[in-house]
Amino acid sequence: MNNMTKNGLILAGFAIVSTGLISVTQIVTAPVIQLQQQQQLLKTLNAILDPQQYDNDLQHDCVKVSAADSLGRQQPQVIFRARQNDQPIGVAIETTAPDGYNGSIDMLVSITNDNQVNGVRVLKHNETPGLGDKIELRISDWILSFNHKKLEKGLEQQWAVKKDGGQFDQFTGATITPRAVVKAVKKSVLYYQQNKQQIFAAANQCEKPS
Repeated sequence: MNNMTKNGLILAGFAIVSTGLISVTQIVTAPVIQLQQQQQLLKTLNAILDPQQYDNDLQHDCVKVSAADSLGRQQPQVIFRARQNDQPIGVAIETTAPDGYNGSIDMLVSITNDNQVNGVRVLKHNETPGLGDKIELRISDWILSFNHKKLEKGLEQQWAVKKDGGQFDQFTGATITPRAVVKAVKKSVLYYQQNKQQIFAAANQCEKPS
């Protein structure tokens, strides 16, 4: 066996061992990552839906809907259903603003059963630091301006930024981002108003693994 062949076999051995170690690491860490993601989701849900107001397993009571025109994505979005004594009290809807300044903005919008927005949180975005990223609660409290707002019939025009005649502030030098978020939240509320009964009547699609 010449040196070239020997070196090739050694490199191949290292590659096999490395691949095996990576695979094992992924298998070991996957449950930990999944648990962390579930904990973060529940934390976000409880930030926009008071856990004292529902008694079901919120993150495992949901439906998945395809409503690109209303919820901003071709892929199914998840709607988490909150209940108290088996009675609907509200939802947390995954929604997307597809027209942010630097792309899509993924959010979670909580709406109570009387059509009031309870809270909104941004889950993912690519907006400009120092400008559009003020939609994040850790940077600005702007996102809290949706709390306790209702989409009243005949007053839909209020659901816009002030530059467009609405009630929501825009950011200095960055109107596109808040405009996109307000529009997406408004569409989410309208979707819930129009589909409330079907949402709660549908079979659960997030059952807890046994």
